[in-house]
Amino acid sequence: MTESREAVRMVEAVYRTESRRVLATLIRLLGGDFDLAEEALHEAFVAAAARWAEDGIPANPRAWLVSTGRFKAIDNLRRRARFNASLAQIAAELNTESEFDPGASGEEQTEDAGMEDDRLRLIFTCCHPALAPDAQVAMTLREVCGLTTEEIAFAFLTAPTTLAQRIVRAKSKIRDARIPYQVPPVAELPERLDSVLRVIYLVFNEGYYASSGESVTRHDLCGEAIRLGRLLAALLPEPEALGLLALMLLQDSRRAARSAPDGELILLEDQDRGLWNRAFIEEGSALVERALTSRRFGPYTLQAAIAAVHAEAPEPGATDWRQIVGLYDVLLRVTPSPVIELNRAVAMAMRDGPAAGLALIEAILVRGDLADYRLAHAACADLHRRLGQVAPARAAYQRALDLTRQEPERRFLEKRLRELDAG
Repeated sequence: MTESREAVRMVEAVYRTESRRVLATLIRLLGGDFDLAEEALHEAFVAAAARWAEDGIPANPRAWLVSTGRFKAIDNLRRRARFNASLAQIAAELNTESEFDPGASGEEQTEDAGMEDDRLRLIFTCCHPALAPDAQVAMTLREVCGLTTEEIAFAFLTAPTTLAQRIVRAKSKIRDARIPYQVPPVAELPERLDSVLRVIYLVFNEGYYASSGESVTRHDLCGEAIRLGRLLAALLPEPEALGLLALMLLQDSRRAARSAPDGELILLEDQDRGLWNRAFIEEGSALVERALTSRRFGPYTLQAAIAAVHAEAPEPGATDWRQIVGLYDVLLRVTPSPVIELNRAVAMAMRDGPAAGLALIEAILVRGDLADYRLAHAACADLHRRLGQVAPARAAYQRALDLTRQEPERRFLEKRLRELDAG
């Protein structure tokens, strides 16, 4: 019984660290069939739980799982072949391909050396421009990150059935359109890389600013996005890939200081900077410098540079707001956006006073942009509050509260309203 429990723990540990790599390779070996690869992955881990209890964990568990999963898929195809003769040919082709030797070392595994490339292939396939943007996010979280359908649905406020249908349609699109399971050619890389970076950033943003629930952040989503960012930067060290990784590291460095032990929200200016993750700050800052020196950087690198300026300040009063406004000016020219305008307006308020920032934010809202964006109304309310304008501050806080679904944020806004009512 003890040996059996230990085997289960070993298999669970390997699943956490290796399952996505194994899946990526199985998808390639099985001709891009996601469903067959997922079935083979599951059966390989079931076999591992039984075999490893007797034989111990192999020297190269990843190769063992790929080999076992491939043979399980071949067996499944052969069983189904009596209903579809073409499957017999597929099984025969799979059976003649180069095999993994589960007992060999990592250095002896010629296929194992390409597994990291398989992960990159999987990312680019899930983010193919032929797929709808929401399907790209869902596929990346499901296939690359390994989140369940229920977890993804919760994160993006979607019914699990709707999310499941979205993933099924995306897989069908990949199959029917014969989307190749590969990293795109160099000529297509800039366009395709943008899709990958956007999806990773969306995953991180949902983790960093959880749209609903009891927590300020979703640590699992932040961690998965950073893991993907590291993988992408290591395998494809383009300046914007480095910039995005830097941005995520610098933002996530504040995680421990963003909420109190009781879960309450803590604003940037009130955070204990001693809790910031200095290792993430140093790594992120170095990546920013590396991306900037390339002179081929874009919006992710510029946002990371802004985050680096915040990280350099030992206390709020030491923040170089002039430099931050300048970086936002450049960012707006590169990527015009109402949200970037909003962030620049907040920086202007810190540099030139609340009245200057408030005028800019109200102009954005008058245009109709960000009318349903809770952070725009919260920023507007805060500047009215700082100017002593109680009635418009109360109205803006109430509008922000009406748009907010995250509980710590709701409690923070309710607290601000109570403070206004108390004078």
